[in-house]
Amino acid sequence: MGSQTGKNPPAAGAHILLVEDDDGMRVLVARLLRESGYRVTGCRNGAEMWSLLSDTAVDLVLLDVMLPGASGFDLLRSLRAKGTVPVIMLSARSEEADRVLGLELGADDFVAKPFGRPELLARIRALLRRAAIAPTPTAATRTETMTFAGWRLDLRSRVLADPEGAVVDLSGAEYDLLLVFLEHPGRVLGREQILEMGRGRLAAPSDRSVDTLVSRLRRKLEPPEGAMPVIKTIRGSGYMLAAKVGRS
Repeated sequence: MGSQTGKNPPAAGAHILLVEDDDGMRVLVARLLRESGYRVTGCRNGAEMWSLLSDTAVDLVLLDVMLPGASGFDLLRSLRAKGTVPVIMLSARSEEADRVLGLELGADDFVAKPFGRPELLARIRALLRRAAIAPTPTAATRTETMTFAGWRLDLRSRVLADPEGAVVDLSGAEYDLLLVFLEHPGRVLGREQILEMGRGRLAAPSDRSVDTLVSRLRRKLEPPEGAMPVIKTIRGSGYMLAAKVGRS
């Protein structure tokens, strides 16, 4: 595993913050990540997490759901209010409701315990790749910015600006979903197509989790009152970007 990680420049040497209150699990996962070439800082709860983040830069957060004090979901909500650091939720519960809530709050991925070493490493590598300047290759070769309905998406910085120029924060999953729509304007996309084109971002994907992610993105693209929505629901078929897309 270590050699595979070494072949992937965006992931090599990345700093991962592991928030896990179970001492045995924290030691085990930290050891696994270090053996695979990552820098790891472990902590047991939200207070320790915030203390570390106040003076330490991290590339990804592995966040357990069940924590003493503030839950992982509470911490995720606060993390998203402050920025877009990639977050993978870890949970001993595999209920779909937990996955949907994690996505709703802005998690990039969700891994159920017990998980295998290959799966966890693959998800971490994939998320770090996407977080590191990762516009899709086809888009990157053609253009640096995409515009639609007055909005502007900078593919190099991954910054989305609304029609008035204000920056709107996007999680990694929201960014990937927006790119899917921008690359297929005016085309009705079913849930399975969205999952395939989004390169499998959603953990244990389902129709409901796709709907949740689309709903989250639509709220951020809310049009002025009376204006047509940017992303339309096509009953019984899926979703469609109802705007012309410009490239420059």
